[in-house]
Amino acid sequence: METQHIWTNLSDRLRDFVARRVDNDADVEDILQDVFLRVHARRNTLADERKLTSWVYQVTRNAVVDHYRGRRPLTLLSDSLAAPEAPPDDMVQELLPGLGSMLAQLSAADREALLLTEVEGLTQQEMADRLNLSLSGAKSRAQRARKKLKHAFIECCDIELDRRGGVAAYQPGCDACRQE
Repeated sequence: METQHIWTNLSDRLRDFVARRVDNDADVEDILQDVFLRVHARRNTLADERKLTSWVYQVTRNAVVDHYRGRRPLTLLSDSLAAPEAPPDDMVQELLPGLGSMLAQLSAADREALLLTEVEGLTQQEMADRLNLSLSGAKSRAQRARKKLKHAFIECCDIELDRRGGVAAYQPGCDACRQE
């Protein structure tokens, strides 16, 4: 049975079926159009022609459910779930003097990974291409270098981290961090 024939035989009953579940007439028409697009596109998946009507009703029920899923109201997140603010510029300025000495403690490969991704702004894929590494190798190298740099700062300086691991407070711990 072709889609046109299905439409002729079932459209009035399906319209009533949808209208009992959806208040807005325009939404009823939209859902019916969606149903018949789905029926037309998936008609060949029906294994038993005798179950055509029940199959079309199941497609219709799914379309109504999808309609309501798409209309779910968005829930606003509370301010307590908002992303933490970036460290103030003065804290970044305080961290900069020690950065050179901390980078010097890293291996050449780790230092290069950080400079390429964090300073030059390359993506990890671009870094992988430039250094002739696999993408997973580049990701590992960048992650390892960040961990080593963080560890170097924590070992040298008095750093207070917030619950997400961001810098909340900083006190330089060595002469290199104080002046450089």
